[in-house]
Amino acid sequence: MYQDIPRDLREWIEPVVESHALELVDVELHKGRSPWILRVIVDTPVGDGRVGIELCAQVSRELGTQLDAHDAIPVRYRLEVSSPGLSRVLGREKDFAAARGCEVWLETRRPLDGRRRFQGELLEVGAEGLRMKVDGAELSIPFAEVAKAHTVYHFTPEDFARPGLARPARSSRARR
Repeated sequence: MYQDIPRDLREWIEPVVESHALELVDVELHKGRSPWILRVIVDTPVGDGRVGIELCAQVSRELGTQLDAHDAIPVRYRLEVSSPGLSRVLGREKDFAAARGCEVWLETRRPLDGRRRFQGELLEVGAEGLRMKVDGAELSIPFAEVAKAHTVYHFTPEDFARPGLARPARSSRARR
């Protein structure tokens, strides 16, 4: 979640992202065995996810230089810059608002009603939190309790159709 991004990382990352007319959605730092993974998710101001690979590469190069200059990550790390994707990461309140009416998966920091993972329709988003329909029941979740969230994308056969490749009409004539 955007609110969980460490302040120092946000102060180094956000100006670079904004200099490319993008917005910072989320940052994940996966520690452990070297190399650590720093995943930065960016989007356009309108939130359409149309961030091209070249733009992600430019942001990555500049971010790498900025982070290395400040010795921001104390060990070897791998930097990944991407757009939110089909299963859009929901990191900011405006991301949740844009996902109203969609199927959403989220994980809470602590169990709510005995569980931490929920999937269902996002019904409402307010200043304090959100309301979802999960397993036929409505549930309110405060933003402070949301650890991770993303939309759920359901693939269809049309997703795999190649544009411009229509099947040829079958001829009634036998071919030899």
